[in-house]
Amino acid sequence: MTFDSSKYPLLALVEEPEQLRQLPQHKLPSFSKELREYLLNSVSQSSGHFASGLGTVELTVALHYVYNTPEDRLIWDVGHQAYPHKILTGRREKIHTIRQKDGLHPFPYREESPYDTFSVGHSSTSISAALGMSIAAKQEGKGRKTVAVIGDGAITAGMAFEAMNHAGDIKSDMLIILNDNEMSISENVGALTNHFAKILSGSFYTNIREGSKKLLSGVPPVKELASKVEEHLKGMVIPGTFFEELGLNYIGPIDGHNVNMLVDTLRNMRNLKGPQILHIKTQKGKGYEPAEADPIGYHAVPRFDPSIHSLPKSKPAAPTFSKVFGQWLCDMAAQDPRLMAITPAMREGSGMVQFSKQFPEQYFDVAIAEQHAVTLAAGLACENLKPVVAIYSSFLQRAYDQLIHDVALQNLPVLFAIDRAGIVGADGETHQGAYDLSFMRCIPNMIIMTPSDTNECRQMLYTGFNCDQPVAVRYPRGSAGNADIEQKMTKVEIGKANTIRVGEKIAILSFGTLLHNAQFAADEFNTSLVDMRFVKPIDTQLLSELSQSHTHFITLEDNAIAGGAGSAVSEFLASIGAATQVSHLGIPDEFIKHGTQDEMHHEMGLSARGICDYIRNLITN
Repeated sequence: MTFDSSKYPLLALVEEPEQLRQLPQHKLPSFSKELREYLLNSVSQSSGHFASGLGTVELTVALHYVYNTPEDRLIWDVGHQAYPHKILTGRREKIHTIRQKDGLHPFPYREESPYDTFSVGHSSTSISAALGMSIAAKQEGKGRKTVAVIGDGAITAGMAFEAMNHAGDIKSDMLIILNDNEMSISENVGALTNHFAKILSGSFYTNIREGSKKLLSGVPPVKELASKVEEHLKGMVIPGTFFEELGLNYIGPIDGHNVNMLVDTLRNMRNLKGPQILHIKTQKGKGYEPAEADPIGYHAVPRFDPSIHSLPKSKPAAPTFSKVFGQWLCDMAAQDPRLMAITPAMREGSGMVQFSKQFPEQYFDVAIAEQHAVTLAAGLACENLKPVVAIYSSFLQRAYDQLIHDVALQNLPVLFAIDRAGIVGADGETHQGAYDLSFMRCIPNMIIMTPSDTNECRQMLYTGFNCDQPVAVRYPRGSAGNADIEQKMTKVEIGKANTIRVGEKIAILSFGTLLHNAQFAADEFNTSLVDMRFVKPIDTQLLSELSQSHTHFITLEDNAIAGGAGSAVSEFLASIGAATQVSHLGIPDEFIKHGTQDEMHHEMGLSARGICDYIRNLITN
């Protein structure tokens, strides 16, 4: 996509923020309008995160206009909203490649640009990182500034509060911008969020505060009283007092789409001492009516025509694992009222919309709080309820201690429905579900299942729900094949694999949905093929039998090879002294960048062709 400078005359003048800072301030509203139009036209042709960036156009312009980036450090939380930032920091001509293989990274990424001061992708890390940078700036002593931008969904997470508590304690010079759009990806939940929406969107506090200041400003004897009255008023009606009790100076809320107001406010705050928090109100999807009306639907978009005002409908395809999980959840809840479903702010992504409407009393969106989600489930399980935690693989990483300490150690019957396991595609390194088999396999009391298709997933969810111990069922993004989904739910025998094909010499042991890729190789080279189904407990009886009739095992998994399912096979064979050779195919010991699932599987040799090539080389050598 070629940049047309005639359509964007002001934006054409700005390759990097230094040139932005040369523009007169009165041109910034027009510049922001061009930036928003360019973002709309670019993402509609390339796909990517959309509504969040539209909401932060003016903020991005104001920050780069006031602060001397990249010398001053700017940290974005998560990074969905950072597309305007990328456009203004030397990547305008490449923005159409974002989230595509070998294109721009989907989130701020240190290796990509000096303006990306912290690599992100998961929420609620920005304040901690910014605090570290502000401490370093103080030691450096050159007046470098630090700014963190965090959303109202992300700031409710425990990690953000921990960082603010520490910042208020050590009084480090830094600015936290609370970008309040009443959204994360799904709608925000929680008491603090509701208080923001109800109180801070109104003018009651602002009017009274400003009125009282004007009234009392000319009367020196009562200035101290006025200050106390203001603090008391804040304590009654706004969460600003909460931040100030943590030691942060709270200012706001202000209009986050008024770029001149933002510039003026940021200039005033730039040299304030100690930790500051500026609360701005923005609208996710700002400037494009369909995205304003449906910010969830327009959070991440495929290629679309902006003039049509609707996203293209996807072609009919096999049901996704998320959809199958959502239907199973409804079916299971209809049978057992003890079922309690928990999600950390991923209702849509995890396929729980229907369930949340049909069983509202059994549905808990805990916001971006993965640790709390897992321990909440543990508490429910202690009281004879049946919790199901729907969570992305890469987000479960954030609750590892709770998984071990609060669930597994007490051997509580919590079912983990682990979505986005394995290679996820365009979101790249921060979201690849590459490690869950490895980090769960070492935990006592865990049962770990890897369904090869959507029907097997449904039956395994049912099986796990009826186990009296912790169970994980992990499945990838999207679908796998066109399995006929049996409505009747049947228990799967724990720890038993399924032999798909009996061949000679070589046995392919597949864990999960790569089974379909392995089928081609098994047919071509007359190998045995086994759907292992369980990583823990692994089918030791079958492995023992196969080791006597095969000279070589090839394990296959959409997970890190290190410590993964294949390692379980090797460990067992070593324990019985088997002479069978073992090769492991899976995700190598490196972080996997973005690209489609098929592209990355091909690159790692996990496609049907890659598996065939591996076996061919094995045979010939």
